[in-house]
Amino acid sequence: MNNIRIASKKNLLALLLAGMIAVLAACGGNNGDAGKQSASSGNGASSSSSAGASATAATDLPKEIRIGYQVSPNGELTAKALGLAEKEFPGVKISWLKFDSGRDVNTAIASGSIDFGLVGTPPGASAVAQGLPDEIYYIHDVIGESEALVVQDASGIRSLEDLKGKTIATTFGSTSHFSLLSALKQANIDPSAIKIIDMQAPDLLAAWQRGDIDGAYIWQPVQSKLLGEKGKIVITSKEVAEKGALTGEFGVVHKDFIAKYPNVVKRYIAILDAGTKYYRDHPKEASEALSKELGLTPEETLKAMNEITVLDASQQTDPKYMGTPEQPGEFGTLLKATADFLVEQKSIKEAPDVSVFQKAIRNDLYAKS
Repeated sequence: MNNIRIASKKNLLALLLAGMIAVLAACGGNNGDAGKQSASSGNGASSSSSAGASATAATDLPKEIRIGYQVSPNGELTAKALGLAEKEFPGVKISWLKFDSGRDVNTAIASGSIDFGLVGTPPGASAVAQGLPDEIYYIHDVIGESEALVVQDASGIRSLEDLKGKTIATTFGSTSHFSLLSALKQANIDPSAIKIIDMQAPDLLAAWQRGDIDGAYIWQPVQSKLLGEKGKIVITSKEVAEKGALTGEFGVVHKDFIAKYPNVVKRYIAILDAGTKYYRDHPKEASEALSKELGLTPEETLKAMNEITVLDASQQTDPKYMGTPEQPGEFGTLLKATADFLVEQKSIKEAPDVSVFQKAIRNDLYAKS
């Protein structure tokens, strides 16, 4: 593998990681049917912008809001499970559209088939670099142990060095792919010595059970399912990030949508904020609710929830993240470094200046009126 520019920015990204991981202790869990009952009774999550909802005229709302989500144990999936968007916009059709990877979300944004989407740092950086019609409005989470290289116990793989000659699956262009290649770079291992194949997350378990692959670098909930099928973890994205290759997930919104409905985007931010806070404050109820979305037991779900750092609305403008229009945060620098990596991997042709990434970050949405 070529040298990764993001690794050359190790000190900067390590500082960013330290700030991001500092909020890990604040993480909790979220929702489900029980969560919905709690929310409706006044003891659970509710959108903080609901009080002002009646002030928005019906003509200022779209007939439908299309949300491209991924099954990731974070505040957005919590908001979905609690039905917070439906409560906030009672006269609007809320369409939750499931995607298996960020590259598919990019395709949907490019075609105009969704309004909101969730992507990881590599596909998100790729989207900005290629001029896709989206803008960044919310950082959902920082990935830690929720993504990892899991190998078959019978494969004999116990270290990264043992991967040579083996077949490892991951979803190309994803945060997991990024972390796998970064881990190999950090260990001075040529990826051409390994058979790395492209596979979507839903197909991994079947390939694993057939014995078609020796391992996979993948996220939750598939990671837990592989571990339940005699899998062993070799390295996690938290360990890779500690050496300079940080990953996370964030929300994008179509440029046309935010231009026409900026207040709707602000209200959706309030929905995410409510979902994230419920996730933190009610971990048991959240794990029970999210287990249905993830296809895991509540115990497995709670473990997955504790493997990432979720961010609420108040943290978005921190210098470690989005920053402010006057003082941009470090997130734009991270995306630029990630795009540089993608160029070296020949995933994209070029990475624009950091100012292009900063411009795509809508930290102005958090300005106090």
